[in-house]
Amino acid sequence: MAEADSNAAPRKLVPLTGLRGAIARNMTQGWQAPRVSMYAEADMTECERLRANLQASLGGTQKVTVTAYIMRALALTLRDHPRLNALLKDNVVELMDDINLALAVSVPDGLLAPVIRNADRKTVAELAQETAELSAAARGGTLAPRQLQRGTFTLTNLGMTRIDWFTPIINPPQLGILGITRTIDKPVVKDGKIVIAPMMGMTLVFDHRAVDGYPAAVFLGDLKQRLTTCEGL
Repeated sequence: MAEADSNAAPRKLVPLTGLRGAIARNMTQGWQAPRVSMYAEADMTECERLRANLQASLGGTQKVTVTAYIMRALALTLRDHPRLNALLKDNVVELMDDINLALAVSVPDGLLAPVIRNADRKTVAELAQETAELSAAARGGTLAPRQLQRGTFTLTNLGMTRIDWFTPIINPPQLGILGITRTIDKPVVKDGKIVIAPMMGMTLVFDHRAVDGYPAAVFLGDLKQRLTTCEGL
């Protein structure tokens, strides 16, 4: 038997322990759910206009990103579709009164999902501020355990990357997760004319044990409409 090469580079191993281990266990559980994915694109013209106006009014005191508008629209749409704002435990679906959005945040060792509670009761400016604070705490390692608890639906935004489409994994015991991709200019038809509009991709993944395809499709369609018109935002 040949002797091992003493000059071989040491193996680089990343054990699935700690945060990485918790992510592995949670994602395995989420992957086992009978999930379905649906995709839609939203015209972000109006949201971008409102975001720019709000940013101008706030000046440099606070940064407003489009994520805050997505969260506001998502929370209001979940209010209209309570079957998706629910948890599945021990073959029982519990409809949740509070709409608590978990926001996936990339950190050096993996992924955390701090929770913005009662998101439907907060303004875009309030959501932007809380999102910034929670994201900073997540990356700085200062999140309190309670800030990671009681989420009822998850949002994961890869809009800052070059990704056009992806299917996120459900964060159990939640029933749904929304994945956001980058916004790019595309030709679309408006009033019978071809124009260029900023289009954002959205992928809804849901647990088919608790939610059927049609109500999930209506939910995603309503979310698209709310982001397109920005009504109530």
